[in-house]
Amino acid sequence: MSLFDLSGFQRDLLFVIAGHGNPSGQEIKEDLEGSLGEEINHGRLYPNLDTLVQNDYVEKGTIDRRTNSYTITDQGRELLRERHEWENQYLEEAAQIDA
Repeated sequence: MSLFDLSGFQRDLLFVIAGHGNPSGQEIKEDLEGSLGEEINHGRLYPNLDTLVQNDYVEKGTIDRRTNSYTITDQGRELLRERHEWENQYLEEAAQIDA
């Protein structure tokens, strides 16, 4: 799986996880809901988190018997770095056009 195989929502999940220590699924949900201004249901959140775990972009841990934590992996960080470089390439080109 590559950067472009992820959905926008999955990339958003990676950014949120990277910005926290070891957030729980509920913390991720609340952060995204606040940023996106829309409710995110569990049927959307957890399957997408599981996809990120299965592709080794995120590690899933345990906080307690009912709560999991999520941590971005080195591979996930690399994916975000690649995304950042790709976006900057186009932002720099746009800035040159505007200048």
